[in-house]
Amino acid sequence: MDRKARRRLVDRYRITSGKGFRLKDIDPGSTEGAPDGIEDKDFVEALQRDSTAELAELQDKLYAQDRWAVLAIFQAMDAAGKDGAIKHVFSGLNPQGCTVEAFKAPSATELDHDFLWRHVLALPRRGHIGIHNRSWYEEVLVARIHPEILARQKLPAAVTGKHIWDERLEDIAAFERYLGRQGIVLLKFFLHIGKDEQKHRFLSRIEEPEKNWKFSAQDVAERQHWKEYRDAYEQAIRATATEAAPWHVVPADHKWFARLVVSETIAAAMERLDLRYPEVDPEARDRLQVARAALLAED
Repeated sequence: MDRKARRRLVDRYRITSGKGFRLKDIDPGSTEGAPDGIEDKDFVEALQRDSTAELAELQDKLYAQDRWAVLAIFQAMDAAGKDGAIKHVFSGLNPQGCTVEAFKAPSATELDHDFLWRHVLALPRRGHIGIHNRSWYEEVLVARIHPEILARQKLPAAVTGKHIWDERLEDIAAFERYLGRQGIVLLKFFLHIGKDEQKHRFLSRIEEPEKNWKFSAQDVAERQHWKEYRDAYEQAIRATATEAAPWHVVPADHKWFARLVVSETIAAAMERLDLRYPEVDPEARDRLQVARAALLAED
C-alpha cells in the first residue's frame, strides 16, 4: 500500500465541518479504503510496522526541532479499543518525547477548578506528542447524560442554565483554536464501534478470565444510554469539527483497521509540518571540527 493510498484512507474519515454530520452515515464495520490482501495477517502486520517506523522518524524530527507539539485525543463508547489503539500505534516511539494521560473522574482539587484546568496541565510541551485517553469532551458527554456529575462541579446556578452544553461546546471550540495558534496540532479521534460489536467484546471480557479485569458492571449500565451518547457525540462533533481541529470518525469494529487509520492520520498530520533536524550555523560547524580534532588527537 503506497503512501498516497494510505493518505487517502485518512481523508476518507476526516471531518472538517460539522454541517450535516450524522454518525449513522458511517458504518462502524467498514474497512473502506483498505488495500487488497488485508485479510492476510502478515500483510497487516507489515503495514503496521511501516507506519510505526514512519511515526518514529517523524517524532525524532519533532523532538529535535522543538517547535511544534502534537496532541492526539481519543474518545469512544466503552470497549471501542482506545487502549489497544494507543498501545499499538505508539509502541515504537521514544518515551522521552511522548506522554499519555488517562482522564478518570475528576478529583476534589480538580472539581475546585474550571473543567479545562486539568487538561491544560497535561498539554504536551513543544517537541512532544501528547496522548489523552478521554478529554475535555467528557464534559459535554458523560456530564450531560448524568446530571449528578454536573451537580458535583459546584457551579453557580446562574451559569448552569439550559444553554450550558452549547456554551461549553463554544468554549471548547475557542480553546482548540487557541491551541492551534500556539503551535499545538490537535488530532481528535472518535473510535466508532457498533452496538452489536460492543456486546460481543463485553461478553469476551466476561468469558475469558484474562480479560475479566477490563469489565465493570457499570459498562452494561452505560450501554442503556447508547442513543443518548450517540446524540451527544453527534452534537459535539458538529459544533467543533473545523479545518484546524478536525475530527476523525474511525470505524472501530475491526481493531486492525482502526489502528491503521489512527496511525496514518497522525503520520500525515506530522508530515504536513515539514519537520526538519536543526541546522547549525558556520561558527557552530567550526567548533564541531575543533572538537573532532581534539577527539582524534587523544591516545
